[in-house]
Amino acid sequence: MEKTDRSDAHFGRNLLTRSAIIAISVALIVWFLPREEGQLFHYGVGKPWTYSSLIAQFDFPVYKTDDVIKHEQDSLTEMFQPYYNYDTDVEKQMEEKFLADFPTGLPGLPAAYKSLVYDQLHLLYQRGIMNTPEFNALQKDTTNMVRIVTGKQARGQLARDLYSTLSAYERLFQDERLAAQRQVLQKCNLNEYIEPNLIYDKERSDTELAELLSSIPIASGIVLTGQKIIDRGDIVDEQTHRVLESFEREVKRRNDTEHEMTSTTVGQIVFVTMMVLFFTIYLGLFRRDYFEKPRSIMMLYALITIFPIVVSLMMENNILSVYILPFAMTPIFVRIFMDSRTAFITHVIMVLICAAAVKYQYEFIIVQLVAGLAAIYSLRDLSRRAQVFKTALLVTIASAVIYFALQLMQSNAVLDLDTDMYYYLIVNGILLLLAYPLMYLIERTFGFTSNVTLFELSNTNKGLLRDLSEIAPGTFQHSITVGNLAAEIANRIEANSLLVRTGALYHDIGKMTNPVFFTENQAGVNPHDNMPYTESARIVISHVTEGLKMAEKTNLPAIIKNFILTHHGNGQTKYFYIKEQNEHPDEEIDKTPFTYPGPNPFTREQAILMMADSVEAASRSLSEYTEENIIAMVNRIIDSQLTDGYFRSCPITFRDIELAKQVLIDRLKNIYHTRISYPELQKTEPEPVEEPVEETEKTAQT
Repeated sequence: MEKTDRSDAHFGRNLLTRSAIIAISVALIVWFLPREEGQLFHYGVGKPWTYSSLIAQFDFPVYKTDDVIKHEQDSLTEMFQPYYNYDTDVEKQMEEKFLADFPTGLPGLPAAYKSLVYDQLHLLYQRGIMNTPEFNALQKDTTNMVRIVTGKQARGQLARDLYSTLSAYERLFQDERLAAQRQVLQKCNLNEYIEPNLIYDKERSDTELAELLSSIPIASGIVLTGQKIIDRGDIVDEQTHRVLESFEREVKRRNDTEHEMTSTTVGQIVFVTMMVLFFTIYLGLFRRDYFEKPRSIMMLYALITIFPIVVSLMMENNILSVYILPFAMTPIFVRIFMDSRTAFITHVIMVLICAAAVKYQYEFIIVQLVAGLAAIYSLRDLSRRAQVFKTALLVTIASAVIYFALQLMQSNAVLDLDTDMYYYLIVNGILLLLAYPLMYLIERTFGFTSNVTLFELSNTNKGLLRDLSEIAPGTFQHSITVGNLAAEIANRIEANSLLVRTGALYHDIGKMTNPVFFTENQAGVNPHDNMPYTESARIVISHVTEGLKMAEKTNLPAIIKNFILTHHGNGQTKYFYIKEQNEHPDEEIDKTPFTYPGPNPFTREQAILMMADSVEAASRSLSEYTEENIIAMVNRIIDSQLTDGYFRSCPITFRDIELAKQVLIDRLKNIYHTRISYPELQKTEPEPVEEPVEETEKTAQT
């Protein structure tokens, strides 16, 4: 009853966790999806209309293009007459200053010249003086006019009839009498009495200009309800393109209300929720092993969430083209760490959700689905960097070809095809190469181990494996042999041969702590002979815990650590236990000091390693390597493991076990087969050469 309660509680926690992940994924995607209406149709000038006939369902104006409106605005701006206020106080101040500076007349000139200069200044101010930069800007077009405001009245005046401070000074000397005395008058600094009396009225000018520009009609026609806009197959010309843009603009204006925005949000929630639920149902029905692992569902839901968010941000802020995004990374990662079918389903769901952000452009869906298929087919197994490059190249080619086909279906003119898209697809392929370095990030974040990492860990020339070969060469050779046996079994039963081989190389690294206590590293002297059996068992068992410490210190992946922990499971050091029991037949011996910490294998690969390790070690103790002895030994050891329940927690079948037995028997027979004893060539001794002797001497020798 208590066990059932714990199981129900565990199921409840898992259900709550998965529900939270699903809810967070849906919330994040919907939050970033653009709310505003985008382009309803995909069309271009000179291309055929690929949709059904479009009939106007309401009256709407045909809006002018931005270029036309800007041209009209520029024309009105050029014709606009800016406002200048006529300041009478400037003339009074300057004239009073002139009279005050020269009370007795101008130095060196008759008194009449003072009145003459005074009158000329009055004429200049009556005409109007403005700042030189403003005057020069107006003089670019001699037809420019300004509005001079005097009191409550405004009158138009040609800008060329006014003076700048510089031209007003020159105008003084156009009088013949003053021109004759110019050198004397220049000493009087008459320019100090010329100041602008026409002051630019910015506020009034801006207001008038804004009103003038706002009077420009933004439409140049109207489409009535029921009027056909375009028929299927018609070529979109400039006028029709403007009508279509006006139609979409009017649709957006009509839908841009709080009610419509709420409706859009609700629709997005329903759509995204359905997509995520379909994905969840697939995992629950067909991939429960992934669904029950938090790291697996975290990675899967992260992948189908990240790309829709990035697409939404790009569409919302009009950043480049979404076709440069390497969407094929999603099926690549899922294919590497999981399987092809899950990779395809994940890619389909992710692309459909992204399509909501790009307004359901069917070209986007088709191109990305083909890219995902190309990625899955070309990357069956990642073990070399070149494979990523090949995949990126094939994805780019497949995407370009399928887009070219779509363009040909829409337009017969090859020269009118959209070439920019091919540049985007090339950039997409280049960015897809980032899958290789990002794979390391995925591994670290979600705890997966790729084949690339396994290949790197299998390098016996560095790290722990190099240390093992130097410190415990016998254990190193044992590990290599076990790895080869286990890999062949894995290939036969369709398990992960690379994983089990790598795990086999590291399963006994803990023996480096006390290598001499293990038979494969001994040279005639056995230190266990003079030790208590419990102490011997402790040292032998410690190679598991010591190996785990080494693995953690060098940051080996968890999947490799599990091979270290499970290759003996909860088994016993039976040799020392039986010895202890035989010496104390009347006592009940505690099995705990003689038992490995475990756990028992919980994957097929771990079970394979346990079988290969036990059989390889036992094969060294056979007194005679006959076929009968090898078969009996293999069957005895594996049947004993099966009887003791070591494989109850792993999904290995009886058929797998029988195939494993057969592989081990065949391999051991090949390793330990008896060679034919070649006969030695018998050497005959050469007959001695007899020297002539006396007859009596021959008789004596006889």
